[in-house]
Amino acid sequence: MKTIGLLGGTTWESTLDYYRIINQETMKRTCNRHTAKIVMYSLDFHDVEVLMNAGKMDELAILLGHAATAIERGGADCILVCANTMHMFADKIKAAVNLPMIHIAEVTLKEVQKNNFTKVGLLGTKPAMELDFYKNIFHENGVEIIIPDAEERNFIHGVIFKELFLGIINEDSRNKMTAIMEKLADDGAQGVILGCTEIPLLIKQEHTDIPVFDSTYIHSCAAVDFALNY
Repeated sequence: MKTIGLLGGTTWESTLDYYRIINQETMKRTCNRHTAKIVMYSLDFHDVEVLMNAGKMDELAILLGHAATAIERGGADCILVCANTMHMFADKIKAAVNLPMIHIAEVTLKEVQKNNFTKVGLLGTKPAMELDFYKNIFHENGVEIIIPDAEERNFIHGVIFKELFLGIINEDSRNKMTAIMEKLADDGAQGVILGCTEIPLLIKQEHTDIPVFDSTYIHSCAAVDFALNY
């Protein structure tokens, strides 16, 4: 079994889900004979938030690179960044280590393609929805991504930072989020990507008839595939 490297802490709530899902899936696939070998570096989210709010993206990239090298020194065979938004620094993180990086957008794309979908919605932080680092991977592979309107993007971003990052699950927020998903479906989305690793804390498939792609679960399972040489 290979060792999985997790770069977490953005936030600890979703990083906890990574640890749980990876171990549960490992036990399931090995008939409860094994748990996962994991090296984790959990960032202090305060440090990340301060740099992002100050627009100090170069310094944030350096911080993530240092965390990645610590994971490599710890003996990991691959690296996962446990946050969709932090994948805006994917190239710089890759450059900091000699490990394969399992990219959350790439493995989520594969799941979308398995369903033969060509147009999907994306929910996430404002950077994940508005910048191109996520969408380009899909567009280059023939899958169109659509996003909510500006007011809805502000709402989703607020729920992530003011509620989910703090472990707060609000039923009204869930209802508003599923209504946004329905609008995306009306605009032609065949499914919706939960493109922030905190959103699955609030939205699960049971809450909507629209097919959802839980990026946390998909990313975690891809790590198990790697570790068990699937």
